[in-house]
Amino acid sequence: METRVRGPALPESRGRVSAAVLECLRRQGPPPGSREIAGADPFGDDLQLALYVCYELHYRGFDGVDADLEWDPELLRCRAALEWPFLEALRDRATRHVSAQEALDELLVEPAGEDGGGVGGFLQDEGELWQVREYAAQRSLYHLKEADPHAWVLPRLWGRAKAGMAAVEFDEFGGGRAERVHARLFADLMTDLRLDPAYGRYVDAAGAEALALVNLMSLLGLHRALRGALVGHFATVEITSSPGSRRLARAMRRTGAGAAAEHFYDEHVEADAVHEQIVRRDVVAGLLEEEPQLDSDVAFGVDATNHLEDALADRLLGAWRAGRSSLRTPV
Repeated sequence: METRVRGPALPESRGRVSAAVLECLRRQGPPPGSREIAGADPFGDDLQLALYVCYELHYRGFDGVDADLEWDPELLRCRAALEWPFLEALRDRATRHVSAQEALDELLVEPAGEDGGGVGGFLQDEGELWQVREYAAQRSLYHLKEADPHAWVLPRLWGRAKAGMAAVEFDEFGGGRAERVHARLFADLMTDLRLDPAYGRYVDAAGAEALALVNLMSLLGLHRALRGALVGHFATVEITSSPGSRRLARAMRRTGAGAAAEHFYDEHVEADAVHEQIVRRDVVAGLLEEEPQLDSDVAFGVDATNHLEDALADRLLGAWRAGRSSLRTPV
């Protein structure tokens, strides 16, 4: 029996591969084959959108799309064919460390130079309100499902790692209070910025770099074999969040973004400073105590996250310094 769910509208295609995936979801044709997928840029708009759409079936789905397509064998084979070049390209281009300790220690060193503060530093020091709005639109793909992909790793952990992960996730989901769920707080931020807070609203506007960051979380979360890399990704997010959120909180105040926008980042400054300690002491250390063979996988999760974050920062800063929008469509 077919079941249909109400979710965001299907996005517009960005090439032959994503067009074929979207046609499949509309029951208008088969998913793309491995040969067609093999010719797509692993970091490009076409492949990343196709992969994002496949993963979204495991979240809220799309309006008018049958829920039973989540486990359609042909779509799962298609998803695997999309995942492989993305994962291999990340292993080839992003890998810099062989141990979790080295990778995590480097995160604690603030980079120097003009772009040392990244996008947050730019917005804090010289950003304008339109750039803050663009940043929020791009990041909404992640923040409106914040913590959801990480929850998939819980059944795959044990002992201290599981308890520490659950403790941080509990905070991310509002500590039992719906109005404090971090995704809800980001939706409030978007309202302050006169953006539409609807889930999935800005998929068409976001670039491949923003899609890739969300796809990385889904990829690592859905594969038990990549649980170490998911922990590395999670550690990267939590360790870098507090100083990055401090810069963004200042940017919200300086640009007059609004009280809810300020509160979102203020909340992360305080909460993620605590989370950093739990993640390092309990989640990462607990995982490697139980499964020391995953050390290099944790390091890969750190490196892959940083590689994709840098790519997004390059897109945003490159566009803004040239005086143009970073988005594919206006907000």
